[in-house]
Amino acid sequence: MNNQIGKHIRDLRNEKGRTQDQLAEELHVTRQAVSNWENGKTEPDIDTLTRIAEIFEVPIERVLYGEKKTRRHITVKNSAETGVGFGAVLAMIISYTAWKSIGWAILHGIFGWAYVIYYAIKY
Repeated sequence: MNNQIGKHIRDLRNEKGRTQDQLAEELHVTRQAVSNWENGKTEPDIDTLTRIAEIFEVPIERVLYGEKKTRRHITVKNSAETGVGFGAVLAMIISYTAWKSIGWAILHGIFGWAYVIYYAIKY
């Protein structure tokens, strides 16, 4: 049997400074039931897991999977702005290459950056 849920319950219980007896009383179960969960002998049902999450004021995912790991997130806004900015520069290069005109290249670059500014303000 997977002992991870029991470990997470024990970690939360210790983190909140509760004894097995106190948690058992709040859940209307025996201390032995809490002990069995924490030792991986049994697992609580979904209703009990939900109640545990409520008691400890954490999402149920925390009870099931443990402490949330820190992840690096790249926001869509920053990625899109970078992409559009790169697109504006690329448009300038292509315009200059195709028409051999710095005027068209600047115009396309301005349109590209105007879109970047619009996008940044909108989102």
